[in-house]
Amino acid sequence: MPRLPRVLALSISLIPAIAGLAPAAAMAGPATQDEVLQAVVLTGWQQPDGRRMAALRLDLAPGWKTYWRSPGEAGIPPQFDWSASVNVRSVRLHWPAPVVFETNGMRSIGYRDQLVLPVEVTPLDPARPVRLVAGVELGICHDICLPASLRLDAGIEGKGAPDRLIEAALQARPRSAKEAGLAGIRCRVEPIDDGLRLSADMGLPPQGQSETVAFETSDRTIWVSESVAARQGATLSASAELVAPSARPFALDRSGITLTVISERGAVEVRGCPAG
Repeated sequence: MPRLPRVLALSISLIPAIAGLAPAAAMAGPATQDEVLQAVVLTGWQQPDGRRMAALRLDLAPGWKTYWRSPGEAGIPPQFDWSASVNVRSVRLHWPAPVVFETNGMRSIGYRDQLVLPVEVTPLDPARPVRLVAGVELGICHDICLPASLRLDAGIEGKGAPDRLIEAALQARPRSAKEAGLAGIRCRVEPIDDGLRLSADMGLPPQGQSETVAFETSDRTIWVSESVAARQGATLSASAELVAPSARPFALDRSGITLTVISERGAVEVRGCPAG
């Protein structure tokens, strides 16, 4: 049977969980965005090459969470709009290692309580001030999920100073494949009725008691299923299904695949999925 579109499938999958929690939510009264989410720009410092290291700081009420760039089937992907910024050539996000949530049999990936998201800004002219304007759309969840919309506006000038929160978030980024001791990776692609099944075998030392593998593609229009992962000795194997908007098998750019192995010890990021 053809898959439902991702958004519709997610909405349907969340109905039982939300329905089951509705009485408690009703007793507590509806939450508003301002009650559970506060956000600021940390202006950070200028690097020797003229780039700036800033960050978005999101503070959530106790028990609330938000989502990673690839949030899982039960999560809501964040979206960013930097187009109103001034003297900004490009923006690069440095995501800290996320955690895995299991709620009512559904898996999602994200952060609880606080997220400091480092933002590396390349100015058009490093000698001039930067005005960083971020339009952010994201999901925040506790007993229920709320859509949140933010507009953050900060002027950044001068050399700035080191910021311990930004530095800690940078230190919390996933380790590279080399740093984690990846001995090799072999990937297989098989056609399925409405797309592809991608499987990977990684020669990777155990990362923790529980290892979750998240697959991402460079094409964000491709729907990616929750992965199934298993370890046998020094080999971690995982597979996921990929479905393009056409709902048919398609040509896959293996170099644009990213696999992130998430455990209680942090995360490892593996780029590229060569045939083997």
